[in-house]
Parts: sequence; structure tokens; C-alpha cells
Amino acid sequence: MTPKIKNLITRTITGVLFVAIMVTCFMRPIGMVLVFALITALTTWEYTGLVNENRDASVNRLISTVAATYFFLAVAGVNSGFIASNGVFVPYLLTIVYLFVSELYAKAKDPIANWAYTMLGQMYIALPLSMINVLAFRQAGNDTYFYYLLPLSVFIFLWTNDTGAYCAGSLLGKHKLFPRISPAKSWEGSIGGGIFVLIVAGLIGYSESQSAAPVNLTIPQWLGLGLVVVVFGTWGDLVESLFKRTLGIKDSGKILPGHGGMLDRFDSSLMAIPASVIYLYSLTLF
Repeated sequence: MTPKIKNLITRTITGVLFVAIMVTCFMRPIGMVLVFALITALTTWEYTGLVNENRDASVNRLISTVAATYFFLAVAGVNSGFIASNGVFVPYLLTIVYLFVSELYAKAKDPIANWAYTMLGQMYIALPLSMINVLAFRQAGNDTYFYYLLPLSVFIFLWTNDTGAYCAGSLLGKHKLFPRISPAKSWEGSIGGGIFVLIVAGLIGYSESQSAAPVNLTIPQWLGLGLVVVVFGTWGDLVESLFKRTLGIKDSGKILPGHGGMLDRFDSSLMAIPASVIYLYSLTLF
């Protein structure tokens, strides 16, 4: 068996398991919260390790990871209605204060860089991933219910966009989308991926229009959500590529055989999830 075929088999097995876990976790609220809390922890741990290894900076890996995971769980608790008080965020704020004050005593070469990379991890990873709870838990009067399709659809659109962009780019790609950061991406691939997503979004919208769905999005609104995910998911991919290029690395890690690290796998969602939240809340204003 050649290395190329072996790598393809490894990528396929990892991809199938990944999709199965992701889809299954959205079937129950506790499953989604636990899986994404783990994703937040692993991604933050990976990020802090990359910074410490490749930059002239020092980020407290353990406390940063614990803080990010706690923030995710706090947002999940508030949005699910399990926790009624916003006081749950006080320990997180105390942790952030500690991360700032501790630099006064660390005698680091560049404390500003340490602060910057520490807070970047919270803003780039913890905050966006926590917004999956805003998509999943919806309010209806005094009741809170779990609507799995909204967060799941974000990932369905991302996976569809990746597949469509790869196919269209391989067949038609001639004009580079962003050669300075990601030479492999093309305008043709991005447009092709977007068309595939619009088709899938239309099918989801039509299916939901025939059911008693708790979130009543029209087909055009589903199409709009699909476009938001395509645009911001592409930007998320490019942002992570810029991050890796700045650090001088190819893959963020090796935790997912054949797919790289956690940042490699969730880069698009780090922009697509908060953008989807903004889009859905914007719909209520008009």
C-alpha cells in the first residue's frame, strides 16, 4: 500500500468518525455541551502550545485552557436556562484579571506579547465556540428549548462548502482567491462551494417549511444563513492560514490523523458561528 493511499484511508476513517460524532452530539443538549466543551479545551490547549513553541511569548496553557472551557460552560448554562444568574461569569473574570496581574511578577521579556496572545486565545477560540449555545438554545416566553438544526446546519454548510469548493476548484480553478495566504484556494472553487451550499440551504428551508419547526425561518432566510456561513467560513479558514503562516507551521497539530489539529478542523467555524448569531439576531430587527 502506497503512502498516498494509506493517507487517504486514514483521512477517510477520521473524517467519517468526526462527522458521526458531530452529528450525534447535536441530538441531545448535554451531548452538544460536553463535546464542544472538550473541543474548546483541546483547541485552546493546542493554540497556547503553538504560541509558546513558535513565538517569543509565554502563555499560561493550563489556566488559559481552564478559563476558556469554563467560559463555554458558563455561556451554555445561562443560555440553556440551567443557570439563572449572570454571576456565573465572575470566576472567569477573576481568572482574566489574574492572567493580567501575574505578568507583573513573572519578569517576562515581553509581557505585552504575553497579554496579547493570552487574550487572543480567549477572543479567537473561547468566545466564538461559546456562541454555539446561542444558536442551539432558543427562548419562547419563559421557556427554553433546544433546537439542534441551527447549530448543526452551520457545520453542514461548512462541510458542503469545503466539498463543493474542492470539486469546483479542482475542475475549474484558475483565478487565485488569496494567493498571499492560501495559494490553493480559487474564486471558482469558492463560488462552486457557495452554489452547493445554497442548494442544501434551500432543501433544509423547504423541509422545515413543511414541519412544525420551533424556529420559523423562511427559505430566503435559510439561503441567507448559508451565504453567511460560506463567506465567514472562508474568512475563518484564511485567518487560521495567516496564523499558521505567521508562526511558520503547516499544520496546527496531529490530534486528528490525516486532518491536522483542532484549529485546522474548526478554523472556519470560529468565524461562521458568531457571524450566524449576528445574522439570526439581525433578522429580528427588520
